[in-house]
Amino acid sequence: MINCIYIHIPFCQKKCKYCSFCSFELIKEKNSYLNSLIKEIEYFYDNEKTKTIYLGGGTPSLLTCNETERILSLFNTDNKTEITIEVNPNTVDFEKLKQFKSLGINRISVGVQNFDDEILKTIGRNHSKKEIYDCIENIKKANIKNFSIDLMYGLPNQNLKQWEKTLLDAIALNPEHISLYGLKIEKGTYFYKFTPENLPSLDEQAKMYELAQDILKDYYIHYEFSSFAKNEKYTSKHNCAYWKRENYFGFGLSASGFIDDKRYTNTTNLKKYIQNPIKKEYSSLTKQQAIEEEIFLGLRLKEGIDFQHIGNKYGINVYKKYENIFKKFTNEGFMEPTKNGIKLTRTGILVSNEILCEFIEV
Repeated sequence: MINCIYIHIPFCQKKCKYCSFCSFELIKEKNSYLNSLIKEIEYFYDNEKTKTIYLGGGTPSLLTCNETERILSLFNTDNKTEITIEVNPNTVDFEKLKQFKSLGINRISVGVQNFDDEILKTIGRNHSKKEIYDCIENIKKANIKNFSIDLMYGLPNQNLKQWEKTLLDAIALNPEHISLYGLKIEKGTYFYKFTPENLPSLDEQAKMYELAQDILKDYYIHYEFSSFAKNEKYTSKHNCAYWKRENYFGFGLSASGFIDDKRYTNTTNLKKYIQNPIKKEYSSLTKQQAIEEEIFLGLRLKEGIDFQHIGNKYGINVYKKYENIFKKFTNEGFMEPTKNGIKLTRTGILVSNEILCEFIEV
């Protein structure tokens, strides 16, 4: 059964300097793109009851309400379906948010990143601090009860004091969910070509992450590496489906899907996608690759991995298979046992990349 849906809307008003996602400013291609997107959905989706729908991008809030309705009307939803849309603060007003709610959208993910106008300008965001506050006010006014804020750390000219203020400003807005992302300069981005000055060091980034853990722990549960929710009710059901390796469809340019240990990723070429949106190339995971994914993704979550769950699924004793690795990192303080398995400690999260590499069989 496939009841989680990701829909990619690749259009932006302006591409941010750090952004490596498949997005661009070709708004004129929007109608052709939407026609192909709908063709793809209608071809693959079989009216299954949906648990989650996530409109990401790009900036999906650039769609009109009619365009958004055109997409959402294709799916079998009810009042239990978590429907999320990503918004930039300057792309929605009260009326649009009210209409989004009438379409069943019940979760808003706001791309805030920072509350300092100079830093926002430096990283290429085209909204201001005031527009952030206006957006959040309108979300509340529209009576949308669940909104998330994205924040970034490790930004140019950012220090621990500024980051602390960012976190406190976010908490004051009382979001149900906060996501944190460290700046990574990736190939193809503006920052890759033109490296910004005054970047925090990796050690400073680690301190920012630890500071966030310290500040947010009194208000939110830290349920996944980058994710904090007021309580279990407000965890991102859609993202949890990724981390728990549930089946999901990915529709749209560059979107990925996962179906019964088979993955696909749509083309990143807009012209090719518009011409043939149903073409997909599937790749199957080996049993070993699937086990490694269970470990990588499971260790992202606060509960860690469940030995019995993996054992029943793949017919192995996962503790025995990786006993030396588990013991090594437990002795070093990077892992700790749970009732059903093992999880990363707070310090283990900071070196998770090095830990996870140990599970890969060459």
